[in-house]
Amino acid sequence: MREFILATKNEGKVREFNHAFEGTGIMFVSLLETPSAPDIEENGATYEENAMIKARAIAISSGRPTVADDSGIEIDALPGELGVKSARFEKGKSASEVNEIVLTRLKTAETRSTRYVCALAFVDIPAGREIVVAASCEGIIHYRQEGEGGFGFDPIFYVPEFGKTMAQLPLEVKNRISHRARAIEKLKALL
Repeated sequence: MREFILATKNEGKVREFNHAFEGTGIMFVSLLETPSAPDIEENGATYEENAMIKARAIAISSGRPTVADDSGIEIDALPGELGVKSARFEKGKSASEVNEIVLTRLKTAETRSTRYVCALAFVDIPAGREIVVAASCEGIIHYRQEGEGGFGFDPIFYVPEFGKTMAQLPLEVKNRISHRARAIEKLKALL
């Protein structure tokens, strides 16, 4: 079993990756298991740049193969407010509070179209290998928070095809259709 570092402290992401890579001989551990990992400033202008900044920094400091993601939500009625800045939007508030802020701001919006975007970067310094892939998932912002699964914006990200929010979908469905799942599939094909 090859162990890769997933450059996150979010255990939900680690579970998603390990579930998606089940049976491949690759297992992910989080930064919580890598206490010497440096703090990284995500100052890239794109998801791809931010993912690569993180992957390189952790791969260099650890000497181990590293995957990093940068994900965000793009809400058409809030242009430029989220995207690569999604994690910093209303920083200091809980995910539920942030979702309520978004719902309040969109009460009178003419469009509720949205998309999740994910870029994944893989860096293996000893092998001299770097890969970047990206994918997205289209949806609409729901009118209320629903569902207990997932994290972040999942309780308000409605997937019309399934008639449910991402937080209501079983993990096996989410791991097939989400932005991260689609990016993971691209990365798996290249690894």
